[in-house]
Amino acid sequence: MPSLRLGSIAPDFEAQTTAGPIKFHEWLGESWGILFSHPADFTPVCTTELGEVARRAPEFAKRGVKLIGLSANGLESHEKWIKDINEYGSSAVAPTEVQFPIIADADRKISALYDMLDAVDATNVDAKGIPFTVRTVFVIDPKKVIRLTISYPAQTGRNFDEILRVIDSIQLGDQHKVVTPVNWNKGDDVIVHASLNDQQAKDLFPNHTAPLPYLRFTQSPF
Repeated sequence: MPSLRLGSIAPDFEAQTTAGPIKFHEWLGESWGILFSHPADFTPVCTTELGEVARRAPEFAKRGVKLIGLSANGLESHEKWIKDINEYGSSAVAPTEVQFPIIADADRKISALYDMLDAVDATNVDAKGIPFTVRTVFVIDPKKVIRLTISYPAQTGRNFDEILRVIDSIQLGDQHKVVTPVNWNKGDDVIVHASLNDQQAKDLFPNHTAPLPYLRFTQSPF
């Protein structure tokens, strides 16, 4: 199967999850979605990540983004692990309740479909020597198109501030003829899209500034 790239259609699949059986595309509906993988249940880094995503679920919901995790274990294991995540997160950080589904992928079928299996860390395997996943993130738009992929090694927890930042950038660019500069955060100035000529830029963004002919800044539309 060809590798998944930005612009690829996210493969559809059926899966058992902690919220019941799903057909992925049907579950996404007309929403944006994040599919993010975890090497295994009851692992320390994953426990901190899932708790963080649970606490920040309202921020993703404001952006119209559905969340779905994946781990290379079965449903019974997932259910027990969620209790740990909620208990630890609530006692150590802030109230935590994992409500988004987690896919049971003990056979690695979905992990293989999305090319998420670890080919680097020889210790990131199960008792049979079968690789677990790395920490992969897919951001998928309402047309089921992959808009962002990030893969972190198993040893490194993800930065969900960055994932939210990129979603803000992508959604802003989809709605307006702008792109976002280095280290941009929501509310910062943006760049007028290079596809607009000078007259179009003036019409759409009359107060923009141009320190260089090809670098035209304007206030963020939101």
